[in-house]
Amino acid sequence: MPESILCFGEVLWDTFKNEKKPGGAPMNVAMHLKQQGLNALIATSIGADTEGEDLIKFLKENEIYSSLIQGDNLKTCVVTVKLNEQHQATYIIPSPVSWDNICITPELVDAANQANVIVFGSLACRHDKTKNTLIYLLQNSKALKVFDINLRAPHYSIAAIKELAVLADVIKVNDEELDILTSTQSDVFRLHDKILHLADILNCTKVCVTRGDKGAIILYDNDFYEHPGYVVDVVDTVGSGDAFLATFIGSLLKNLPIGKALNDACCMGAFVASNRGANPIYKLDEINKIRSSS
Repeated sequence: MPESILCFGEVLWDTFKNEKKPGGAPMNVAMHLKQQGLNALIATSIGADTEGEDLIKFLKENEIYSSLIQGDNLKTCVVTVKLNEQHQATYIIPSPVSWDNICITPELVDAANQANVIVFGSLACRHDKTKNTLIYLLQNSKALKVFDINLRAPHYSIAAIKELAVLADVIKVNDEELDILTSTQSDVFRLHDKILHLADILNCTKVCVTRGDKGAIILYDNDFYEHPGYVVDVVDTVGSGDAFLATFIGSLLKNLPIGKALNDACCMGAFVASNRGANPIYKLDEINKIRSSS
């Protein structure tokens, strides 16, 4: 049986100044996993409106639509994305929307039980309905559970983060989220100490921190692995963390050494940052050029 990754959570439209693109971390991760030849399924809910119809059309065209995608009377989520001078993104996210109401179904339970990996985030768990559905799936599945923490103020609580972290095997945050969760923003605190502190707070032995153009570092069962990152001309950072995570998950499934997994994940994150949008089509010549630049 081929390995299966269940990506649980939000699917939405990211709107920029003059365009809109399908997005949401779970969908972006699934899209990248598919481009890497892995079997990824999305569990979400999409509204019965024009935006939802367009989103379902996109998912079908990209062969990532399945019956795990529920319908709902709540609106499909349309996010406003703003980029600053450093091409860093901020998000205006409406509430409630369709993915705030993901329900437990026999088919969803079966998919979670058969999955090798379940990928989930914090954003979709801002309301109890979806959060409780996810917790039930995690408690009853033997899959590797990967928690991609996305702190989108005001759509999170530390209590909910801790509630989900207890059920996770691997946790990913970015460097800003690390500071927020550990309440340490000063450079006086060593990065390793911050990560160890977060691992203690969230009771997890595998914590990965992405650091933008500075690469990434992971605490993996008492050992630290680091990569300095790749230098690219950044177009926007939307989806680069999702590409990183998908590549890292794929490497874990292939049982690659953690250092190699981190290297490949940083390379793919840099490739996405050098292109417009979260899901550029892979160009092996560009990816190999980035990889050879280290």
